Amino acid sequence: DLAHIFFTRCLEANIVPYVVTKKTVFKWQEGFWQKMKKVFDEHYKEKYLASGLLKKTGGDLQHLISDAATMQIIRWTGGGFGMACHNYDGDMLTDEVAQVHRSPGFITSNLTGKRDDGMFIREFEASHGTVADLWHAHLRGQETSMNPLGMVVALLGAMEHAATLAPGPDAEKTVKFTQACKEAVYQAFRDGRGTRDMAGPSGLTTEQFVDTVAEDLHLRLATGKAPTPRPALPEVVHPSRKFRRNFKVDELKMQAMFDRFDVDKNGQIGFGEFVEMAVELGIAPLSDEAVIEQEKKQEANADLEATRGRIKRWASISEPKLY
Repeated sequence: DLAHIFFTRCLEANIVPYVVTKKTVFKWQEGFWQKMKKVFDEHYKEKYLASGLLKKTGGDLQHLISDAATMQIIRWTGGGFGMACHNYDGDMLTDEVAQVHRSPGFITSNLTGKRDDGMFIREFEASHGTVADLWHAHLRGQETSMNPLGMVVALLGAMEHAATLAPGPDAEKTVKFTQACKEAVYQAFRDGRGTRDMAGPSGLTTEQFVDTVAEDLHLRLATGKAPTPRPALPEVVHPSRKFRRNFKVDELKMQAMFDRFDVDKNGQIGFGEFVEMAVELGIAPLSDEAVIEQEKKQEANADLEATRGRIKRWASISEPKLY
């Protein structure tokens, strides 16, 4: 069921699917990869090939070692991918996605199961938990600026799922409300009317954010139309890092490094010079083909080390005992 849900959602969203494990060490995860691959090949591969989504993965479902997945997330800031993995890897990767985009308030956790009659059971929650520190600050009368996106999307997702379980006129009204509410929240962030984790010091307080979303939502529900987008707030100019207490950079050494890579001595680092610098410093991103080849070598090396008894291995998937 997980495989069907995952591949269907990725196809609907027009994004590239990846399966993430650490099966080079945890041999019991091999079964997860094999099951996902089998379902993909039998039911979805032709659809993905027709959509063109497998062009960057060699025309097949791609497996990512969890270490590589954490690095790729930093590179793939434009999105366009989905990852299926075990719970622990999922906790780690979703938190990383949230931090890459500046706020843990972005992430919603959705748990999906199935009843005996085939009906899906879903649970929705904000991944950041209860945010107890902000709640206690609010109780003390202090000003807060909480990003509610994860919590709002979780609540609205639960409402929409409830509507699918009990279809009818009330369910249609519920879905109309949830869709309008989500768009009102998203538009606030797009317009620069977000909380301070996203908009900086000029961002809205918790109460101000609720008020601006409520104003937008009221108009959407009353007219069925979105309000005219507001001009984005001016970008906050942050002071130089030199003024921070922990600024301990040796600027003379930095200048020497700059001069070494500024080959033509024009006081600027061109693209070619930047590439040379990134390669030498070991921070240049690899091509997709190189990443795939690197992972294959890691898997082969891990299997070789395991056969030599240098790595603890699981006895079998059905009998997970370390030896």
